[in-house]
Amino acid sequence: MLEAIILSVIAASTPLLLAAAGELVVERSGVLNLGVEGMMIMGAACGFAGAYVSGSTLVGAFCGALAGVALSSIFALLTQGLAVNQVATGLALTILGVGLSGLIGAGFVGDRIDPVPQLNLPFLTGIPGIGRIVFGQDAFVYVSIALVIGIWLFLYRTRAGLVLRAVGDNQTSAHALGYPVLRIRVLAIFFGGACAGLAGAFLPLAYTPFFIPGMTAGRGWIALALVVFASWRPGRLVAGAYLFGAVTILQLHAQALGLGIPSQLMSSLPYLATVIVLVLISRARSTAGSAAPASLGMVFVPDR
Repeated sequence: MLEAIILSVIAASTPLLLAAAGELVVERSGVLNLGVEGMMIMGAACGFAGAYVSGSTLVGAFCGALAGVALSSIFALLTQGLAVNQVATGLALTILGVGLSGLIGAGFVGDRIDPVPQLNLPFLTGIPGIGRIVFGQDAFVYVSIALVIGIWLFLYRTRAGLVLRAVGDNQTSAHALGYPVLRIRVLAIFFGGACAGLAGAFLPLAYTPFFIPGMTAGRGWIALALVVFASWRPGRLVAGAYLFGAVTILQLHAQALGLGIPSQLMSSLPYLATVIVLVLISRARSTAGSAAPASLGMVFVPDR
């Protein structure tokens, strides 16, 4: 029973971690992209379509990531090329993604595919207690962990990561030193779009073997909150993603136990927890100072 719950928590946490990891890089560059939900649902629709047509979940994952990049390119063009407000553009991107994904996925509703196979190592996967948890996951889970480790190494152990953080902390000074602020931010936006699209593709390719409109169910907004929850640090992102994943799964088990609590209230718990966490973090930062990149959400127009 405990093993099944842990496996469910890992599965529920993986799309949150993938999307939040990409958004963390975007925000460390000084860009606030609220279109994560739209890119995720586009990744889900295109990922399922690609896997269904080709018969390969690998192709589906690539199509999902590509869909996220395509949608993020619109955001990059508007916010970096035309200096449009980032908040308004991100919200519009979400609305566009939800509508477009419904159009793309309409012909695939009701179809099913074989989900991504899980790792099966002789002897190791069969170890009681930890075998399936550590050695029996699908590729998306291992990619999400490797992605966070890679982002940490990039941000804090490479010169390119230092430049990206400098752009997010002080865009004017970074530009004065000769760094291509807009190019760095566009690349970060593309990376975040690929991660969000991959997170969306996880849902029909591994979590459930079918596509339904709106299947992201607000996970993109939770991913945005996770970046704030983690104080823009990759290490804390893992703990936050698994915490919110646990809240999602435990409310389902609580409903199954028949505690007499309305199902609508139980279903709202992950989002209620998101709001509470954001309020507590906001209050703490009002006295201790904000850990957010100083140039986050600010429009940048080169003077030369």
